[in-house]
Amino acid sequence: MSDPQPFTLVAGAADSPVLLHVPHGSRRIPRQVREGITLDDAALERELDHITDAHTAELAAAAAEIAPATPWRFVNNLSRLVVDPERFPDEREEMLAVGMGAVYTRTTHRGPLRPPEADPGPLLEAYFHPYAAAMTAAVESRLAAAGRAVIIDVHSYPAAPLPYELHGTGPRPPVCLGTDPFHTPPELLAAAEAAFGGRVGRGGVGRDTPFAGTYVPLRHYGTDRRVTALMIEIRRDTYMSEPGGPAGPGLDTLAGALAELVGVLEVLEVG
Repeated sequence: MSDPQPFTLVAGAADSPVLLHVPHGSRRIPRQVREGITLDDAALERELDHITDAHTAELAAAAAEIAPATPWRFVNNLSRLVVDPERFPDEREEMLAVGMGAVYTRTTHRGPLRPPEADPGPLLEAYFHPYAAAMTAAVESRLAAAGRAVIIDVHSYPAAPLPYELHGTGPRPPVCLGTDPFHTPPELLAAAEAAFGGRVGRGGVGRDTPFAGTYVPLRHYGTDRRVTALMIEIRRDTYMSEPGGPAGPGLDTLAGALAELVGVLEVLEVG
């Protein structure tokens, strides 16, 4: 069986500025990449249970289907154990401290994943840079079509902190909204708080805890205010069985909140 395409851009409405980004929802690892991972098959499956943002692609798809105007979707079809497209590919990345830069060398429990001498270069060239280029092109397409681009990063996180987390001691609300001081204007954050707060309760939506920040292509990062962005981190016990289990009815509730947010952002000028 051939390896899957690394990523998919799913078209939305021609003039929609909204791009749902799903970077961590897949468990797929190409055969040649699997050969460089030191875990046995059982341990790798356990690691995928912990590290994968399970069902986030289904969540984004469900939201897109019921949103008033269909957003675009950029979906990573490969596991973040191949490369993590949301990391900085250099020393700027703070997760290098726990072996989780763009190419992971350690697991969620800080055990070995790849040999310490493994060269990340081939994986960066084969997967990271093409992904970044395609995501940049997707954002520029929304800028050309709508004059603005709104990236909504769709993630999930475990109810209990994992050893790799650098900031795992803070609150873990049902929904965490990750922001960037340049790319997340107040009206974007307020729209998300209203949409998700209406489903999980106002007290269930937090900001930048336990995860902070959001994804913007490096070409636009910190320079282009037409590109706005927000990360949505959903605590996994609100919609699935942990770790790595099936989705439950909470998925539909959260898809409704995301669809409501998309509908607002189609007409709300942010930035």
